[in-house]
Amino acid sequence: RKTLSPRLFPVYGLVLLLSWLARPTPAGFVAGGLLIAAGEGLRVWGAGPLVKNDLLTVTGPYAYVRNPLYAGTFLVGAGFALAAGGLAGAVVMPVGLVLFFAYYFPYKERIESARLERAYGVPYTLYRAAGPALVPSLTPWRPAEGVLAEASWSAARFSEKTTSSAVSSSPLWNLTPFFRKNLYVWGSRISQRS
Repeated sequence: RKTLSPRLFPVYGLVLLLSWLARPTPAGFVAGGLLIAAGEGLRVWGAGPLVKNDLLTVTGPYAYVRNPLYAGTFLVGAGFALAAGGLAGAVVMPVGLVLFFAYYFPYKERIESARLERAYGVPYTLYRAAGPALVPSLTPWRPAEGVLAEASWSAARFSEKTTSSAVSSSPLWNLTPFFRKNLYVWGSRISQRS
């Protein structure tokens, strides 16, 4: 069972600030929604082949990027900042970038890389050296034949993971309530033009 973590208080504060400062425009809302959808898609794709603690997963999105779940989370956050528009994007996005790249991601990368290296040794070391951390490569990484077993995408593994609950409870599914105060403004602007 997960609880509120004091380490995430800055993130909670950014979400509150984002919703308070939100002044979305239709174009920003659509562009942000596309980034959010892409991020969620990457997270869903990344959760399916993941066999935590039993297999070094290097198939699916892991063949292109070592951390597709974090890359997807980053896209979702960037999408919300873009969709929020105005000061929300201008203030929250830079602060979010600093928190993500200066604290959260290096911390997670250090801990997870050490755990994976202990568990899988040389195959993980080769994978880590060849695979980019967050920005996908254009060509997939392929291990030497017979070195690693492969796992294909599985709805059962996806539904087993806390990732599936994070995806399904993501604010993506609650975009309308998040921007409800601005939907009226958009409607008013459109009706005034008519």
